[in-house]
Amino acid sequence: MIKLSDIIVKFDDFEALHNINVHVKEGEFFTFLGPSGCGKTTTLRTITGFIEPVSGTVSMQGRDITHVPIESRNIGIVFQSYALFPTMTVRDNIAFGLKIKKLPKPEIERKVKEIARKVDLSDEQLAKAVSQLSGGQQQRVAIARALVTEPAIICMDEPLSNLDAKLRVQLRNELKQMQKDFGITTIYVTHDQEEALTLSDRIAVFNKGYIEQIGTPNEVYNHSATEFVANFIGDINRLEDGIVAAMKLDAGKHHFVRLERVRVDRPAADGVFRTEGVIQSREYYGLYIKYYIDCMGQTIKVIEKNDGINIYEPGARVAVGLHPADIMSY
Repeated sequence: MIKLSDIIVKFDDFEALHNINVHVKEGEFFTFLGPSGCGKTTTLRTITGFIEPVSGTVSMQGRDITHVPIESRNIGIVFQSYALFPTMTVRDNIAFGLKIKKLPKPEIERKVKEIARKVDLSDEQLAKAVSQLSGGQQQRVAIARALVTEPAIICMDEPLSNLDAKLRVQLRNELKQMQKDFGITTIYVTHDQEEALTLSDRIAVFNKGYIEQIGTPNEVYNHSATEFVANFIGDINRLEDGIVAAMKLDAGKHHFVRLERVRVDRPAADGVFRTEGVIQSREYYGLYIKYYIDCMGQTIKVIEKNDGINIYEPGARVAVGLHPADIMSY
């Protein structure tokens, strides 16, 4: 669907993107994930045409669009700030791209009503100025405006980052459902790991202008390709010398294990390394409890499902189990 081949982007002497290669499939929800300044937005802007690479090609449906103007790429864009016209009505905001294309008025009205219904905007809201809407409603307007011109691809640059936490979760679910309903290829930029894991079919993890890994949410979380990905995606324990030696792990590598993979007070199982630890403290989250356990000279973080019965108090001695298959080594 859309392919980046050996993309290099420079700003004066600074190389912002180093040999980026990505292939997004048709109908896929593909996320660029990484910390601030890692190159994910630069890559998105290269796809949309705001930035021209110094080398490499951008192709869409087999056609080279590297030097094609923004307005001729047939790509819908939702910006972080939404980039709406605050004094114009919702209807006029959504219709803006259609008017630029000089479509007949009846067709514009039909298309606006149709897309408004799909993103759950009422006739009453269509008549309001954008400035009168809530943040969540404005986000729907931005998506409707991007989709109404029937683009081949929609690109979204951190569209939920300006919303409060509760609304972000709600709209995240709506966004995924909308993408599924429309079946449109979506490229999404975020620094939020949970957002990426929840929404994506596949994720590209960026770091300092490089892509560290491309994979499904399960692959990047449970089979992180690099130490950076292991540390960036979710919380994790780095095993220190005592445990490394006791488990006979390679002392020349760094070893990591996810919090939910550590076994506390469970029956012995084949192949599981077992030792003892002391509960230092705990954090109660309702659905689960996070424990900090003093174990062989280091603090091990553990997440345990809250069954309402087996809740360990600080100072309690517990068995700690680690399976070698759960350990990621680099």
